[in-house]
Amino acid sequence: MRSRLVRRSDAAIRWCLARGVGRLRGDLLVNEYPKSGGSWIAGMLGEALDMPFPRNRHPTLRRCVLHGHALPGIGRPRSVIVWRDGRDVMVSWYHHCMFPNDRENRDLVAQTRAALQFDDPRDVRENLPTFIDYAFGRQAHPGFSWSAFADAWLDHGASVHTSYEAMRGDPVTELRRVLSDLDAPADPEIDVEGVVGRHSFAAQAGRDAGTEKRGSFLRKGIVGDWKNHFSRDAREVFHRCAGDALIRLGYASGPDWVTES
Repeated sequence: MRSRLVRRSDAAIRWCLARGVGRLRGDLLVNEYPKSGGSWIAGMLGEALDMPFPRNRHPTLRRCVLHGHALPGIGRPRSVIVWRDGRDVMVSWYHHCMFPNDRENRDLVAQTRAALQFDDPRDVRENLPTFIDYAFGRQAHPGFSWSAFADAWLDHGASVHTSYEAMRGDPVTELRRVLSDLDAPADPEIDVEGVVGRHSFAAQAGRDAGTEKRGSFLRKGIVGDWKNHFSRDAREVFHRCAGDALIRLGYASGPDWVTES
């Protein structure tokens, strides 16, 4: 495991690249609210475009694919914005914030557990309403809420947009579309289907999507898992915090989802 100093140094360099320098180098920024599938999509784009993806490590000297969590700003590199149903995000984010995994998140877990003081962190359904309220109000990282990210990027026409759901549904077609929208189609010698296969959940996690492994960054890999964890209280809290953004993004047609069985 890398030292905290090395992790912070690498993160600072990536931060600088994502906020100005990377645009000059021709980097590509894959930008998401945490746990929306951005690192998975960045990996596929990196291979398809023959660009390094320095995930959680020191960036290379040549142009590369960057992965980050940022609001719009002057000098951003060309960006791919990744969307995911905010309810699924909250379930995945809860696990990432409450349980140590293989992505050096122990500081975040310690901070979140100290702030929330849950009797049993494993009781996701009971704890989720409080966690959602915390994530939209008091949580320091990443510095903004899921709804704030949506409000900032939804109408940002200069970026290419994709979603976790579209990539899960038909990854080959969606990856080709994203490459086309970037005006950077994959090298004809690159097998897009092969890229997708090498980056599939099964290939990366060593188990089928839907088979949960708590303590892994790649925990479950499915769409709609929120229905297994959201109580009525969780629905009401999320709707209060982010119902408008959920509807604007098309993940709900109106507020009726709160009371649907």
